[in-house]
Amino acid sequence: MNENLFASFMTPSLMGIPIVMFIIMFPTIMFPSPNRLINNRIITIQQWLIKLILKQMMLLHSTKGRTWSLMLITLILFIGTTNLLGLLPHSFTPTTQLSMNLGMAIPLWAGAVLLGFRYKTKSSLAHFLPQGTPIILIPMLVIIETISLFIQPMALAVRLTANITAGHLLMHLIGGATSVLFSINTPAALTTFIILLLLTMLEFAVALIQAYVFTLLISLYLHDNT
Repeated sequence: MNENLFASFMTPSLMGIPIVMFIIMFPTIMFPSPNRLINNRIITIQQWLIKLILKQMMLLHSTKGRTWSLMLITLILFIGTTNLLGLLPHSFTPTTQLSMNLGMAIPLWAGAVLLGFRYKTKSSLAHFLPQGTPIILIPMLVIIETISLFIQPMALAVRLTANITAGHLLMHLIGGATSVLFSINTPAALTTFIILLLLTMLEFAVALIQAYVFTLLISLYLHDNT
């Protein structure tokens, strides 16, 4: 087994040209715009799920926060669909790339923070210095709170990257072990195959949960700043 474990995480290219942009745009095909008076079952279920998720996320938001509803539902659909498509054999998962996840996390986090400084200036600045702080600890606390604020987008991106990458690597390792054991020990191979099936089911759940967690944290940052 000389195959590189990280080969599936390399950006695919066609004749030396990266095709990751086409892969990123592919999930939009999964959610077509309805153009009929009566939709089919698939589109009806999709719209019902979108409304349900949107309703849950927008419960705590103010009027300003609800203006982000389209962006948030687009984000969760994009991440969830990309994660699920990445579970297909010989496919590429863009959310395993830290650069892409940072590209999603930083602008959304920055937008939420800037809204807070614009509409809730006093409240946003108060987060840097809790009430009743001793004078001696003021400089240290301001530095700590500033660092924790700027770590938030990094934590978002690293969490999503680590969870998706770890699952893919584990599936790759167990799949390789299963193929080798079939020629050595059939009962052990069947056991590892069952474990692989269970892990695949778990990865389907993780793909959707991570999309929800990423969007929910962005939603909470927005709620704190609007």
